[in-house]
Parts: sequence; C-alpha cells; structure tokens
Amino acid sequence: MTKGEVEVKVTYPPNGSTASPGAPAQPTPTMPAVPPQGPPPEPAAAAPRRTAWAEGTDRLRVAATTEPGRLRIIGAVLALLVVAFGAVTTWQMTERSTAADDVLRRSQPLSADAAAIYRSLADANTAASSGFLAGGQEPTAVRDRYERDIERASQKLATAAAAAGSDSSSATAVGKLNKLLPQYTGLIERARANNRQGLPLGGAYLRYANDKMQTQMLPAAEKLYKAENARLNSDYGNAKPYPWFAISLGVLALAALVWAQRRNYRRTNRVFNHGLLAATAATTVVLLWLVVGHTFARSGLDESYDHGVRSLNVLNDARISSLKARGDENLTLVSRGAETTEVAGEAEDKFDVSYRAQMKRLGGAESGLLGRAADLADDPDGERPVAEAAKNVGVWKDRHKEARSSDDSGDYQGALDKIIGGKNDRGAQPTGECFDNVDAALDRALGHEQQEFKRAAKDGRGAMTGLPVGAAVLAVLGAAGAVLGIGRRLSEYR
Repeated sequence: MTKGEVEVKVTYPPNGSTASPGAPAQPTPTMPAVPPQGPPPEPAAAAPRRTAWAEGTDRLRVAATTEPGRLRIIGAVLALLVVAFGAVTTWQMTERSTAADDVLRRSQPLSADAAAIYRSLADANTAASSGFLAGGQEPTAVRDRYERDIERASQKLATAAAAAGSDSSSATAVGKLNKLLPQYTGLIERARANNRQGLPLGGAYLRYANDKMQTQMLPAAEKLYKAENARLNSDYGNAKPYPWFAISLGVLALAALVWAQRRNYRRTNRVFNHGLLAATAATTVVLLWLVVGHTFARSGLDESYDHGVRSLNVLNDARISSLKARGDENLTLVSRGAETTEVAGEAEDKFDVSYRAQMKRLGGAESGLLGRAADLADDPDGERPVAEAAKNVGVWKDRHKEARSSDDSGDYQGALDKIIGGKNDRGAQPTGECFDNVDAALDRALGHEQQEFKRAAKDGRGAMTGLPVGAAVLAVLGAAGAVLGIGRRLSEYR
C-alpha cells in the first residue's frame, strides 16, 4: 500500500450472500435435495450363521488343545461306553431270560399238553374198541378209562385254546377238535347202544368213529402238537444265542478304561486312580458275569433239550404208536375182514396192516422209537422203563401172532381170548395186558424225562437270575467312578 491510500474492509455475509455491507442479514435459503440418480446401493450381505454342530466341534477342538479339556472329553467317553455296555447287557439278557422262562413255564408245558391231547384221543379210541370187543356188558374199568380220556382231552383243549392267542395254526386245530369231539363221542354211544342189543350195526358205527378219529381228529391233534413244538423251538432259539453285541461293548469299554489309566500313569507317575480303578472293576465284573452266566445258562438249556425235550418227543411218539397199534389190533377183530387193503398184490385186513406198521415203528430194544429212546436215556432211572417197554413189546408181538393164527383158522373166540383175555385162555398173557404194561412203562419214562427237563431248564434259567438288573446297577456305578476319577485329576488344575 502507498502513502495516501485508504484501506477499506468489506465484510460479506456468511454462506456466500451477496447482500451489501451493513444490510440486515437475510435467511439462507435451503436448496432442495437432489434426488439420487440410479437404484439405491444394496446393503452388505451378512455372514452366514454357523451350525451348532460346527460351533460345538470348534469348541471341542479348542478344548482338546489343553489337558483339562482333554480330560473332560476322556471322562465323557468313558462314562458313555460303560453306560452303553450296561444298557445293552440289560436289554439282551432280559430278552434271553424271558425266553428261558417261557421255555420252562409256557411253551414246553403247552407242548406237553398238546401231546397229552393226542394220547388221550388215541387212548379213548383204543378203550372204546376194547369195550366193544367185550360184548354188551362193557367192563367198568374200560368204560371209566374211556371217560377219563375224553375228559382229559376236553380240559387240555380248553387250556390250548386259551394259550393259542394269535397263533392261527394252533387256534384252527383247537377249533376243529372242539367241533369233532362231540361228533366222535356221539358215534361211540350209537355203537355201544347197538352192541348191547347184539346188532351188527354197532361195528359199523365203531369203524366210522375210528375213521373220524384216524383221518380227522388225530391229524388235527398232531398239527397242534407240531405248532406247540415249533413255539418251543423258537423260545430255545431266542434264549440260547450269545449276546455278542453286549460282549463287544464290554471289551471296548474295558480297553478304554485300561488305556485311560495307563495314560494317567504316564503323565502323573501315579499307579492308581481310585475312580478309574472302581470303574474298571465294575466293568470287569459285569463282563465276566455276562460271559460265565450265559455260558452256564446255555449249558443248562442245551441239557434240558438234549436230555429232556428230545427224549420226551421220542417217548410221546412211541406211546402214540403203541396206542394206535392196540386200536388197530382190536378193530381187526371188530371188522372181521370187512375192510381190506392191497399189499403186494394181495388183499389183507386194513387194520392188521396198520397194526404191523405201528409195531415196526415202535421197534424194540435196539430199533425203532424204543431204540432211540434207550439211546437218549442218560441214567438208569430213564433206561429201566424203556427196557421194560421193549420187553413187553416183544411178548405182545408173539401173542398177537398166536391170536392171528387162531382167527385165520376160524377160531374167533380163541383169538378174542388172546386179545382181551378170557376163560378159555387162562394162564397166558393177553395182548391187552402186554399193551397196558408197555403204556405204563412209557408213562414212567415220560415222567422221569419231564423231571429231567425241569431240573435242567431251571438251572439254565437260574444262571441268568439277577444279571439284567445287576448289570444296570454296576454300569451306573462304573460310570460314576470314571467321572469321579477324571474329576480328581481336573481338580489339580484349579
């Protein structure tokens, strides 16, 4: 600036106003917002949330990098293995224990009842033909035997009907027998009524009743017997297999516990961890109890089957064959050749042919059903009645040949005396007495084998007593011991 010049200051309003100096301030106008050009920008995408499994895996991975974290994982795995072992042992042994109990208390008794139905029906048929041969005055003992057989069959059928349940095969057989039994007894009563009057029509009724028994009733009873035997075999099949799943889990749990204790020793130089030691002891006890207990149970069940059920089946078949043979022998005299069948091109009496077939099946001391029964008998009390039955079968065959010889020569009364006994054949044993001796001996053998079955089956069932509950309790204690043992180590890091 030069001398004489005057400095002038001009003050402008704020915000760039053009108002003159000294003028009052004017409000600053607000400019309208300029709308943005184009679509608005998209917001930034949020990061996807991780799954709970992934987060849990990360936490475990982080925890596994420290010793306390690793100990917690080891403790959880040990407890889980021990509890799983106890749970599987309880489950599998409960199933096997229930099946063994069914063998002893349900399926075998029902199989015995089915066999009793068959025997009672066959014996009733035999008694009816024996009474018919005696003439119009039927012996009281024979009549009583027939009525006892019918009553026993009715009672056993009621039991079988209650136990059949959803088993359609058994229910069908029981229903058929309940329908046929009154028809059969009605035919027998008609045969008796005609026989008392000396009418030959009685023999026709008796043969008709026998045909109904042989072709309809006994096959239905045999079907029931087979169905109950199948149920028995199924129960044996459920009770005897080894619990391999439980055993494998037990071995795995025990190995894990041993590894954990070895790891603990190598890191701390301490020989024992009381909690882990208790868990190992509990697991070892359950595993040994499982293996040894089931082995003894299986042995008892095997014995009950081999020396009980198998012998009972053979003896039942032998007794049924003797009953059929006796019925056929009686009907040979009742029919007097009215019914024949062709054998090797020749006509022979139908009932005598059937008698020979049944006696061949029955066999003797070294053949047939009696020979098999003798082989299965494993003690003198079981062998003696079978040997006695075989001896009487031999006498029976001899006396039957004599009776057939008398009948073929026209001496009907002589043949009748040799079959049912009579005043003209005193001193000689009739075939009816031989049959009674065979039947009584087989009955004693059946009673003995039934007791053998019960003893062995009870031993097998008893070997599993307490195992399901004991395994569960010991597994819980073992898991608690493992957790406490690991917890003891964790406390050292606090």
